[in-house]
Amino acid sequence: MNPGKDAWIGVLGGGQLGRMLSLAARQMGLHVLVWTGGDRSGAASTADRIIDKPFEDTDALDEFTSSVKVATVEFENLPVETLKKVEERIPLRPGSQIISICQHREREKRFLSENGFGCANFSLAHDLGSFTEGLTKINSPVIVKTAEFGYDGKGQLRLPNQLSPQEIQKAWEQFEGGRVVIEECITLESELSVLVARGTDGKMVHYDPVENIHRNHILDLSIAPARIPENYQKLACETASEIANSLDYVGILAVEFFVSSDGRLIVNELAPRPHNSGHHTINACHCSQFEQQARTISGIPLGSTTLVSPVIMMNLLGDVWKDELTPPDWSKILKTKGTSLHLYGKRQARNGRKMGHITIMGDTPEDCIVKASSIRKELELPDI
Repeated sequence: MNPGKDAWIGVLGGGQLGRMLSLAARQMGLHVLVWTGGDRSGAASTADRIIDKPFEDTDALDEFTSSVKVATVEFENLPVETLKKVEERIPLRPGSQIISICQHREREKRFLSENGFGCANFSLAHDLGSFTEGLTKINSPVIVKTAEFGYDGKGQLRLPNQLSPQEIQKAWEQFEGGRVVIEECITLESELSVLVARGTDGKMVHYDPVENIHRNHILDLSIAPARIPENYQKLACETASEIANSLDYVGILAVEFFVSSDGRLIVNELAPRPHNSGHHTINACHCSQFEQQARTISGIPLGSTTLVSPVIMMNLLGDVWKDELTPPDWSKILKTKGTSLHLYGKRQARNGRKMGHITIMGDTPEDCIVKASSIRKELELPDI
C-alpha cells in the first residue's frame, strides 16, 4: 500500500496503543479508521475517523471493512468471531488464529510447548478435580492464571506447595469455574522482552532486547540496552524470531521472557501487537514500534530498529496523580535533559491505570539511571 489519499488502515480497539499507532501512521501519510468497540480512551482523538460501536454490531462491521484496505488490532482481547468476519473480507494482520492463541493462556501454552519453545512447567485445569491434579503434578509453589482476559497481574493467584483439600477448593472457587493455567513459580534473575517485526514478504527485524522491572505486577521500567548477559539476549532474539516464523506472522510481535535463577530462558507470554516495553522506541530508535506496525501491515519495507541512545521508559500510573483529574507538576520533571513526556489522553486517573510514560535518554545507561532516580524521587516513587 502506497501512502496517500486512498491508503486507509483499520484498527480494532480504541486504547492508547491505537492512539500511538494512529499518530505514527498518519505521519507517514496513511489514513486511520479506529473501531473503538465503545472504548474511546485514547485513539479517538488521533484517528482520521472512528466507529464508536460495539464489536458485535453488524453495521459497524460493514462500515469498517468497506472503508479500509487492511486491518490490525491494538489489543488482543477482542471477540474472535468479529476478527474472523473482518478477515473474511479484508486482510487482518496478524490473523485471527494468531490473536486467538495469544488471547488465551491455555492455547498459548499449548502452542509454545508443542513447538519446542521453553516455557514454565504448567498444567491445565477446568474443574476442581483437574485443578487438584495439576497442583499435585507440578509439586512446587505455583501461580494460577485465568486462561482469558488476564493482564498486568489481573486474574492471578499465588499458592504455596502444600494445601489441604479445603484450601484447594477455596482457591478454585476464586476462578468461578473458569479454565486456568497452573504454572510453577519461577525464581527470577531478570525479565526481558524482544519486539520482532515481520513483513508480508517474510522479512524480519528485531529491536534490541529490553530489561523489564515490574512493580505490583505492572511494568514499571524498561531499560535498553538491557543489563542482562549477552548470551541470554542473543537466545531471546533467536527464539522470538523463530516464534514469528512458526506463526507465519505479519506485524509486530512482543515476546516476554524470564531468566530463572537456575539459568533457564523461559518464554512467559506473547503479545500480537506493540508492547508497553517498546514505548522507548518512539524516541530512542530510528523507527518506532508503531511506525513499524504500520509498515508491516501495509506492505511497506521495514524500518531500522537501531537504538540511537541508552534509554529508560518509565510508566506513569494514576497513583502519581494528586486526584483523579490533577496530574503532577510536569515542569519539574521535564527540566531534566533528555526526558520526553507521553500522556494517553485518559480523562480520569485511578490507581494502577496507565496514564502515560516518560522516556529518559542519556549518554550512558548509568546516566539514564541517575536521571530516572531523580524523577522517581520527585514523583515519590521507590528508587530503582
